[in-house]
Amino acid sequence: MAFSSDILRGHTETVILKILLEKDSYGYEITKRILEDSEGLIDIKDATIYTAFRRMEIDGLIGTYWGDVTGGARRRYYHITDKGRRLYRDKLKEWSDIDRVLNRLIRN
Repeated sequence: MAFSSDILRGHTETVILKILLEKDSYGYEITKRILEDSEGLIDIKDATIYTAFRRMEIDGLIGTYWGDVTGGARRRYYHITDKGRRLYRDKLKEWSDIDRVLNRLIRN
């Protein structure tokens, strides 16, 4: 059973920033990582991920560069900026707070 898209809405950018904290990556690799790490429960559509990339680049949260061609098409890599790192830390704190509150509201 896949999660409703409502579950991830508002957190797509934070998930992308978390992945880019670990290493620079390209679109397909990020999408694949989300699917794998969510145990197949979150399957982000290409349109959603690339819309988020454009918005994040405009906002200065990520930057891009073209990778070397290695037996296939040239890949556009994304990397997190200092502004993106700061936003990620803020979102992580926000998530911790909301997680605590939602657990209290839903579980208790």
